[in-house]
Formats: sequence, C-alpha cells, structure tokens
Amino acid sequence: MAEETYEGIPRGKIPWDPKIDYEKCAICGKCVDFCHTSAFRIEEKNGEKRTVVNPNRCVVFCRGCEDICPAGAITHPSEEETQKIIDKTKEDKT
Repeated sequence: MAEETYEGIPRGKIPWDPKIDYEKCAICGKCVDFCHTSAFRIEEKNGEKRTVVNPNRCVVFCRGCEDICPAGAITHPSEEETQKIIDKTKEDKT
C-alpha cells in the first residue's frame, strides 16, 4: 500500500517518484518484483513492452529500486531538494 501522506503532507505534493532511463532499461522486471507498493508495472503498447512508473506510489526517500536495477536505469530526485520542498510545504501549512 502506498503512502497517502508523508509527515502530514499529501503524497501528491511531494515530487519523489522514480525516473526510468529507457535507453538503459532492459525490462527485466526486477523493480516490479522488488517494490511492495507497486510503483512499477510492465505495460505493452503497440507490441512494445515498457516499464512504467505509477506516480506517487513510491515511498518518500526509498531508493531500493535503484539498488536492485542491474542496468542502473532508475534514479530519483535529489533528497536535499525534496526535503526543502517538504519543509516549505510544512511552513506554509502553519
């Protein structure tokens, strides 16, 4: 189950979702098998398979899929920048 909020902030307001470099992605499915929140799925369109990210399903600050990807095709935003956004959003709520 994905997080609905993180530290009281709606998950959709936090830009923490994995990015896939499709030039590197081998569509091996390791990210799909690894992620317990179903942040990834493999989809077929026009006869072509592709790994797809389900935005906002990724647990904030989790990077496990980066470690499990044998092709190094997965990255996340900067933790520092994401934390600044979280802190700013918290300040704006008070």
